[in-house]
Amino acid sequence: MAFFSSKLSWWQKKQRSQKQPSPPKQSNNASKHNFDQVRKAEKAYESVKRGVAAIPLDKIIGSVGRYTDFDQQFRLQGAGTSERLRSLTAAIQAGKAIPPVSLYQIKDNYYIVDGHHRVTAARNLEQSTIQATILELLPSEETEENRLYLERIDFRDQVGLNSMVDFTEPGQSEYLFQQINTHQQFLKKETGKDVKLQEAGADWYRTIYLPLKTLIQNSGLLQSFPNRTVDDLYLYISTHQWQRASKRRYGIGIDELIPRDMEAFRTKMAQKQIEEYPEMKRDITFFILINVDGTQEHRLIDKLFALPEVVELHSVHGSIDLILKAVLSRDLLASDAEVISNFTHSSLRRMKGVMSTQTLIPGLSLVKPCTTGANCEQYQR
Repeated sequence: MAFFSSKLSWWQKKQRSQKQPSPPKQSNNASKHNFDQVRKAEKAYESVKRGVAAIPLDKIIGSVGRYTDFDQQFRLQGAGTSERLRSLTAAIQAGKAIPPVSLYQIKDNYYIVDGHHRVTAARNLEQSTIQATILELLPSEETEENRLYLERIDFRDQVGLNSMVDFTEPGQSEYLFQQINTHQQFLKKETGKDVKLQEAGADWYRTIYLPLKTLIQNSGLLQSFPNRTVDDLYLYISTHQWQRASKRRYGIGIDELIPRDMEAFRTKMAQKQIEEYPEMKRDITFFILINVDGTQEHRLIDKLFALPEVVELHSVHGSIDLILKAVLSRDLLASDAEVISNFTHSSLRRMKGVMSTQTLIPGLSLVKPCTTGANCEQYQR
């Protein structure tokens, strides 16, 4: 762990001292399947033992010392008739224990040191993972990508997590460490016992990070941020809710779903199953007063009432021609004004015959419950 901290410290000093941008990543010019070329391009010579883990077969993309023995799909050439391959395949099918293969790791990719036939057999059987003993070779080529990668694995290893948090900007792990340290102090006070960083990290991951990440995943919010990850949105939302005092520009509905206190959020989510998690959306009800060209009124009434957002439409006498009631759904990071403005400009004002519109957003709304009778019948023209 001290190694990773010193490595990150070196990166931070190096980046501050350099005014010119980082040189282009050399490995882009090298074949990612050629272990020697990738290792040289990444300057990946420092190593860390990662133990045994289940590795996705599609992440094993090359071989150490046998690069020319494989075809373009990384299949061992000539292995189809190998007796050793047939016996391994039969053993795997029979459920027999197979020793882990040995792999070198450089960032997200793996290279076989020992176990080529085992990998080939697992692929032929369409397995998704294989047990492997991992030796990771850490990149030291001076690129922003490598700095970010080192920060991710430093956070993962210090906290003791099994997977990396996939943020895309350097320096974000600071906020995650702050959350875990705060949670560590809370657990100490709650239990009256000493709580280690990794114990607090495991509880934070399970009771705070995963619930909020699941909410974000279920919200579809990521579609509005194509160049970001779910973890980027986790960091944005959580730091603004729990760590920063700055005013937010998104809607206040998020305060009801995600309390401003991190431990209050943990308590709230602990009472629910994943399938019971609320949606990160809320409905907006508003009214639009519309003036139209009289010759187009009947045609516009049909077009407006066909919009899925419109729940009521009334033709009235006076200075206003039509009154429209609509309901929109928005995510909790958007504002009411933004969503309504987009609806009126894209759906209403482009219609031929619409002269002007005025939007009314209710403040306090009181609605009587519907009882049987004429008042409950849907309005029909």
